[in-house]
Amino acid sequence: MGQDLRNYTPEDEAFWSSTGKSIATRNLWISIPSLLCGFAVWLYWGIITVQMINLGFDFEKSELFTLAAIAGLTGATLRIPSTFFIRIAGGRNTIFFTTALLMIPAAGAGFALQNPDTPLWQFQILAFLSGIGGGNFSSSMSNISFFYPKKVQGYALGMNAGLGNFGVTTMQIVIPLVMTFGLFGGEPMILENTSGTLIGKIPAGTETYIHNAGYVWLLLLIPLAFAGWFGMNNIRDEHVSPDIPNPVGAFSTITFMLLIGFVAAAIGLWLMLPAKVGGSGFMISKWIVLPIVIALTVFMLKLIPGQVGQNLTRQYQIFGNKHTWAMTVIYTMTFGSFIGYAATFALAIKVVFGFSHIEVDGLMTHDTVNPNGPSALMYAWMGPFIGALIRPVGGMIADKLGGARVTQWISIIMVASALGVAYFLKQAYVSATPEQYFFPFMALFLILFAATGIGNGSTFRTIAVAFNKEQAGPVLGWTAAVAAYGAFIIPKVFGEQIKAATPEYALYGFAVFYGVCILINWWFYLRPGAYIKNP
Repeated sequence: MGQDLRNYTPEDEAFWSSTGKSIATRNLWISIPSLLCGFAVWLYWGIITVQMINLGFDFEKSELFTLAAIAGLTGATLRIPSTFFIRIAGGRNTIFFTTALLMIPAAGAGFALQNPDTPLWQFQILAFLSGIGGGNFSSSMSNISFFYPKKVQGYALGMNAGLGNFGVTTMQIVIPLVMTFGLFGGEPMILENTSGTLIGKIPAGTETYIHNAGYVWLLLLIPLAFAGWFGMNNIRDEHVSPDIPNPVGAFSTITFMLLIGFVAAAIGLWLMLPAKVGGSGFMISKWIVLPIVIALTVFMLKLIPGQVGQNLTRQYQIFGNKHTWAMTVIYTMTFGSFIGYAATFALAIKVVFGFSHIEVDGLMTHDTVNPNGPSALMYAWMGPFIGALIRPVGGMIADKLGGARVTQWISIIMVASALGVAYFLKQAYVSATPEQYFFPFMALFLILFAATGIGNGSTFRTIAVAFNKEQAGPVLGWTAAVAAYGAFIIPKVFGEQIKAATPEYALYGFAVFYGVCILINWWFYLRPGAYIKNP
């Protein structure tokens, strides 16, 4: 345990049965909870902001949407350097260090939430730093891909991603519960609006310890850092990590590459955000800025001199493979949708169904609290729970039936369910009693979440089969990086459309994108004469 591995050959049946399987299993079961905490810290702003509304924090709803969007953009951008960590720094070094870094935003959020007068810019910085948790997905998936043979890649990657993504559900259940008592001491705040947990509503006037939302993750992160250091392995074979420096060197390289991602994300946010929330005021379109951020990150990484730069040049060969680009788009449909909806779901429920939408003097207003509205914190966990739980199942089905075929089926389901969600959103946002549309909205959204989970598992299988062993890990990391921008795009689009009073337009746009993915998947992998048949 903890030592570096050489001559690790999981495709050799005898080695796999005698040695490889037990090593891979141990690394997987340390990787999963570490990734779970990464998702929790990355995406907990979707729950924290709901409670900030309930506690009367003096921020506009549109400003609160920016916290999830900032975390989403940073987390996605950090996945680009994280894609290449394993070959450069080793799996054990990477998972230990990036898990330990999560303690910084978790402790910072706990401290800042103790004071209702904390300015918005401090929360924005903490959301910016919590993107570390989002970046961890790419390094985690790349690392696990090297431990398992191709025959079970769908299962292994589905388990790592699926159970890792339970961080979203775990966070959505744990945070509302731990806010109900003084787990870490400190002064409570008083609810101004009804809140809720998994087990029921909490009335206005109740004491709430919102700072526990940050501090609680330290209870897991500290032991997980130790488990990663003492229980995981670096693989030093040529196709994985042949030239790992000592741990201090590895940590320094990871830190420098993360700083490059932070700089690129900061530039992108500054270009997009209005001046009143710390941006440039240029308000450049996200559709222009995101390609700039991605290209800038890739370019700055390439400028790193010496052995790291040479290593990156070798890994950048994935960009010359057309399947990298096809799978980037398809994977964005599945994981990008999952992570974006997970980041938005709670706040969307609160804003659409928690208020009555009443016409006053010919204008529709959206500020009257709906006493019959559902508690966002009671329901928001369900979608991410289903999407994460079903992901390994999607991988196993794809191992048997082929990844592209399964992806095609779920893509059609995603189009239909997105259009259904759009219909009920439209009805609810012009109704004085929006709760009457909540359950059909919820049912269709749960179907949408389930489809993203199955499709995520099937795309893992396609990537593992379509690429050789050396490229599969970096491609998994790269596609996950681009797809993670869903955690920025979807909250941003929802926030814009909520402000424009047309939330259904967001779902219309997503449905069109899913249709494009159906065509790409068919052309590359399912048509007669496809480049690779049903990988």
